[in-house]
Amino acid sequence: MDLQLTGKKVLVTGGSKGIGQAISLAFLTEGAIVAVVARSESDWMKELHGFHSERFLFIKADLMDESKRVEVVKEVESTFGAVDILINNVGGSNGEQVSNTELALFEEALQLNYLSAVHMSQLVLPNMKVRGSGVIINISSIFGRESGGKPTYNSAKAAMISFTKAIADEVIKDGIRVNGVAPGAILHPNGNWQRRLEQEPEGIKQFVREQIPGGRFGTVEEIANVVLFLSSEKASWVVGATLNVDGGQSKANF
Repeated sequence: MDLQLTGKKVLVTGGSKGIGQAISLAFLTEGAIVAVVARSESDWMKELHGFHSERFLFIKADLMDESKRVEVVKEVESTFGAVDILINNVGGSNGEQVSNTELALFEEALQLNYLSAVHMSQLVLPNMKVRGSGVIINISSIFGRESGGKPTYNSAKAAMISFTKAIADEVIKDGIRVNGVAPGAILHPNGNWQRRLEQEPEGIKQFVREQIPGGRFGTVEEIANVVLFLSSEKASWVVGATLNVDGGQSKANF
């Protein structure tokens, strides 16, 4: 299937490893022009400079900083032109139970997982509206809809799912589509599940048997494939949806 993504200018936040890395590489494979924002440059990015220097840009930035978000979008636009596709992927987990987690950690989680996506979306919208086209994909989590994981993270991802629907309904009239992807348990070398698997292999294997009907962890490539589809015109009538990509793990029936 030709997704017609060749030449599209894509900005991926939190793209140095894991899901963000897989999304970035998938877009490059499809012929897109990709800018990746992260706090540090990974080895795979350095290797790309020689092969895809005209189609790949790494920007070192901490998106917790509002001013850095503005600088990132300006740099991408000055290098490649206006952003066609924004992937709000940056995120992270902190804190413990609600009763023993400082309020500052809730605020930090909201800034990283949610407010950065709101702001980045606001920054790319003006040029998308001028062109009458654009795509924004927000990477949330199945735990934005149900319990599981840490409350700081879940709360922020729940906000992202709600935001996805709100902004999607607002900008579809301008030719801009906004959707989300909610991954379940995804295994990759730099992720929490890999560390837990190494620490307690039997317990994690039991978790997979009991909690994931698909019988295994998901892969970052499986998330990236859905992101690419939603970013393409093949998904032209998908608006405001946040799709679970979880092998049946989610217990929500809506």
